[in-house]
Amino acid sequence: MPRLLIDTSPLRESPAFARMWWGLGLSSLGTQLTVVAVGLEVYDITGSTLAVGGLGIAALVPLIVTGLYGGALVDVHDRRKVALTTSAGLWIVTALLALQAWLQVDEVWVLYALVALQSAGFGINNPARSAIIPMLVPPSRLPAANALQTLLFNTSLMLGPVAGAVLVARWGYEVAYTIDAVLFLAALWALVRLPSLRPGTIAYATEPGGGPARDVVVPVASVPDSTSVDVPDPDVAPARRRVGLSSVVEGLRYLATQPNVRMTFLVDLAAMVLAMPRVLFPALGVVVLGGGETTTGYLTAAIGVGGIAAGLLSGGLVRMWRQGAIIVWAITAWGLGVAGFGAVLLGAGRTTPDHVLWPALAAALVLLAFCGAADNVSAIFRTSILQTAVPDEMRGRLQGIFIVVVAGGPRAGDLWLGAQASWWGEGMAAVVGGLTCVTVLWLLTRRWPAFYKYDAHHPTP
Repeated sequence: MPRLLIDTSPLRESPAFARMWWGLGLSSLGTQLTVVAVGLEVYDITGSTLAVGGLGIAALVPLIVTGLYGGALVDVHDRRKVALTTSAGLWIVTALLALQAWLQVDEVWVLYALVALQSAGFGINNPARSAIIPMLVPPSRLPAANALQTLLFNTSLMLGPVAGAVLVARWGYEVAYTIDAVLFLAALWALVRLPSLRPGTIAYATEPGGGPARDVVVPVASVPDSTSVDVPDPDVAPARRRVGLSSVVEGLRYLATQPNVRMTFLVDLAAMVLAMPRVLFPALGVVVLGGGETTTGYLTAAIGVGGIAAGLLSGGLVRMWRQGAIIVWAITAWGLGVAGFGAVLLGAGRTTPDHVLWPALAAALVLLAFCGAADNVSAIFRTSILQTAVPDEMRGRLQGIFIVVVAGGPRAGDLWLGAQASWWGEGMAAVVGGLTCVTVLWLLTRRWPAFYKYDAHHPTP
């Protein structure tokens, strides 16, 4: 049984990773409060699922621009400083969301603008934080570290939406945004405690003989086996490079020549753009399942519940080496689960019930939990492939592209499924999206079959 449970060794072996894990975990909980609150506030103002989907476009454009450029910044500058500076900016945006709610501005364009600013900061902040993880944890521990990261995210995804919906229903949007601002301070604390992390260095070390881990920053080249370190040379410094369009293009060209890394992006786009049902949730609590804001919170949290279950039982999973095949089958399960969720909605009908349709809601929650488990498995191994197969000097730019895909894909999916819901209803939009996802996934796998055979023992980008 212990081999099935989640591997917590990265928390024991890397103090810096442990601090970052706890700090960012608390801030993630607050972020989920805001995600739910913004969607509910837009729907409350407009009564339109398409308007909720418009949040996706407001976030997508700045995310693409800053994600690509931010990755180039991360490959040149101290990654701790980049993450800390952008986190401070994100905290300010969260405070402004709270301020507009307290002042009862009730303008959709204000929410769109603040979401766009938040997305712009996230596009730089996330590549920096993601590129930091391989600097804190040895390569052999990265799947376990990613399982811990996704466990934390899914715990936030489970608790945050329910808490957000309850806070909005009882005390209003202003309280939800304010709590997010307070919790976000934990992320700032975690980043302040990190050592300086220039590109080409690492900050994990274990005393020879199996002693405790220490926060020691050393050049990557001085670590032959990731278990012991040489005394760092104070004169060692990474080569300085200019950050500009050419640096971004270099990262894109690298990606174009690396089929396995490129496939991790393409299959995730198939899942998130074509079959992310999140945008449907605000309407479902009103016109299909009943229960209003509380049902919206339950539906969003169900995905997190599935992710938590998969993460807690990932001990054996992170030791598996056929990572490409695992990703393909996990996304297949995701698409089929979303289609099944849509079928439940079709069966319930669009009747605007005055009470909760508990049988339909229970079935929907089970299917969404199944989807969350599948997505968590996919995320663990897609991230691990990116962190192990890509060299450190390209890692920031690839992480920048990665965040454009991971965060931008669902945003584009919000608009796509939101539009479909306005054409033929929320249930059919989910069915079509899930089946389309599976079809596109297997067409991609047939086009690049080597990805299905990816071997973690021999990471090849």
